[in-house]
Amino acid sequence: MKILSIAVPCYNSEAYMENCVNSLLEGREDVEILIVDDGSKDRTAEIADAYAEKYPTIVRAIHQENGGHGEAVNTGIQNATGLYFKVVDSDDWVNKEAYIQILDALKELVRGPKNVDLFISNFVYEKQGARRKKVMQYRHSFPVGEIFSWEQIGLMPKGKYLLMHSMIYRTKLLHDCGLKLPKHTFYVDNLFAFEPLPMVETLYYLDVNFYRYFIGRDDQSVNEKVMISRIDQQIRVNKLMADAFVKYNYSNKKLKKYMLSYLDVITTISSMMLIRSGTDEALEKKKELWNYLKNVDRGMYFKLRHGVLGRAVNLPGKSGRKMSVAAYKVAQKFYGFN
Repeated sequence: MKILSIAVPCYNSEAYMENCVNSLLEGREDVEILIVDDGSKDRTAEIADAYAEKYPTIVRAIHQENGGHGEAVNTGIQNATGLYFKVVDSDDWVNKEAYIQILDALKELVRGPKNVDLFISNFVYEKQGARRKKVMQYRHSFPVGEIFSWEQIGLMPKGKYLLMHSMIYRTKLLHDCGLKLPKHTFYVDNLFAFEPLPMVETLYYLDVNFYRYFIGRDDQSVNEKVMISRIDQQIRVNKLMADAFVKYNYSNKKLKKYMLSYLDVITTISSMMLIRSGTDEALEKKKELWNYLKNVDRGMYFKLRHGVLGRAVNLPGKSGRKMSVAAYKVAQKFYGFN
C-alpha cells in the first residue's frame, strides 16, 4: 500500500501542471499521484494521460465533468488508496528535500503503535515579485517531531491558522467523517482545513518548508479583485464553516478555541471584501452574513462580533469603513496573504 496519495486538481492547467507533477514524482513508489482533470478544455487531459502512461505505478489520470475545485478534491479522496492524503494545486509545487523527509517521517509513524490523524508541515508563499518569501511555520505553536494532542498546542495567533497547504490527513479519517466539498465553489480549501478537525485526535508537526504556494496570476482565486467578483462563493463557504462549527460538542477547549479563531479570520475576510466592494448591495450582504451567524448560534456570534476583528470590520459609517480598510492593509502586509 502507498504511504501517501496526492490529488492534483487541474482545470485548464497545461501551462504549469508539469512543474507541479514533476516535483511530486520525487516521491517515487511511496506515493500515488491522482491527476484529476476537471473537465479541462485545453491539453490538461492529454498531459495527465501521458504521465499515467509513463509512470503507471505512480500516476493515475482521472477525468470528470467540470465540478470545480471542491469536486476535484472529492474525487481525489474517493479514489485515494494511500494511508495519508494531500492536495497539491496544479500551479503549486513541493520542495524535494522536505518531501523526502516527510515521506520518511510518515513511514516511521505508520510502523509505530499509534495512528496520526493529521500531519502538519510548513508552506511558503511564492508571491510573484516579492523579494522575501513569507514562510508559514508553526514551531512556536506545536511540539516538533513528536505525536501530540490538541491539549499540547501552544498559542495560535490569527495569522498562523492551518491551511490546506500545510495539512496531510489520514485518508481513513476523511472517509469516515464523510467530508463532501460543494461543487462549483471557490475557497472550499477552508472547509477542507476546518470541517474534519473535530475528528482529529493525534497530530504530528515536522518543521520543514514543504509546500510552495504560488501567488501572482491575475485570474487566481485569492487575487483581491477576483475575490470580490466571487464574493457569493466566499460567503457560502463562510456560512458552511459556521454550520460545521456548531454541529459538534467539543470535548477539547483548545480545539474549539482554534476553530472559532479560524472562523473569525474567514468572517473578517468576507466582511472586508464586501466593504472593499463598496456597493450598497455588498454592504447589505455583509449585514445579512452577520445576521446569519447570529441565527446559527448566538454564543458564537457574540464572540465573533465583539472580538477585535469583529469590532474592526463593523465600525459605523463611511469613515469607519475607511478605518477598517486601513487596518486590513496592515494585516495583509504583515501576514503576506492575498
